[in-house]
Amino acid sequence: MSLPAGRDVTAQYAHALLQAAQETGIALDEGLVARVQGAHRVPLAWQDELWEDYCIGAADPLAGLRLGLRMQVGHLDSAGMLLVTCATLGEALEELTAYAPVIGAGSFALRRDEDHADAQVHVDFEHDFAVRPLERVEAALTTLLHLARWATGGRIRASALEFAHAAPGPDPAHAAVLGVPVHFDAPRSALVLAADQLDLPLVQANEALRDHLRELADRTLAQLGDQDLAVRVRQVVIAHPDWSRDRVADHLGHSARHLNRLLAEEGLSFSAVRERTLEQLAVRALEQGERVGDVAVRLGYSDETAFTRAFRRWRGRTPGQERQRAQVGR
Repeated sequence: MSLPAGRDVTAQYAHALLQAAQETGIALDEGLVARVQGAHRVPLAWQDELWEDYCIGAADPLAGLRLGLRMQVGHLDSAGMLLVTCATLGEALEELTAYAPVIGAGSFALRRDEDHADAQVHVDFEHDFAVRPLERVEAALTTLLHLARWATGGRIRASALEFAHAAPGPDPAHAAVLGVPVHFDAPRSALVLAADQLDLPLVQANEALRDHLRELADRTLAQLGDQDLAVRVRQVVIAHPDWSRDRVADHLGHSARHLNRLLAEEGLSFSAVRERTLEQLAVRALEQGERVGDVAVRLGYSDETAFTRAFRRWRGRTPGQERQRAQVGR
């Protein structure tokens, strides 16, 4: 499950475009630049203008790719710092699906393909861009690949980048520039990895800093909650993981049916938001050494067996195995 793209983006992400334009001699509208530089969060309408100006000035079919290769961790706000302080690539990607709204430039979802001959994971990118969608999708996934390489000390070996759009020309240079196979006209736009790549350790892993940055990212999400219903639902579930749908809906001032209808308009459901949130809460608790039975009770499961069944569905292993993996990694 992924959260929908926000209605604005962090200023740091927008500043990446400003910096790239300055470094490559692209002239942007001065009034637009002034607006962006003075903003804490940049409305998507301004970001649309920025992308249009940037791409016209670049006159380069690989403008999105080249921007993605320029991106730095700081351009992703506190979410970027949080991701690189995680213990493993898999943990960082899980956090990305939850905290992408902090960045605001689209959303991500993990999709595991266990039926594939070699188990693979797709990091799907979802968006609702009306302006320059091709360049922005390519920038987002190239950023993910680029920063994953940096965070793993160059050890990641991506299987492919897949784009849902058609190839921008008869002989695209994407694969040569990125150093990975690139496929167009795919069912979804995604970074594709072998499942074992998720266990790669991150060179900047820092448990204490990661926990602090999670708190900061959670506060940012709470501030964005007035914009995204899914974010508000997530915050209520974090505070009251044992609450039913009816009780969460009542707390938010909706009937359960109306809440589901509103979430459906964003391509989500209450059960999907709740399950994703419970999964994250469970993983964090187990990483901190909590007993499986205690976690099951706190998250509202009828018994440890029911919790184990749900956890196995989420992660492909038992809560006990997850707790043991965390202890070994300490």
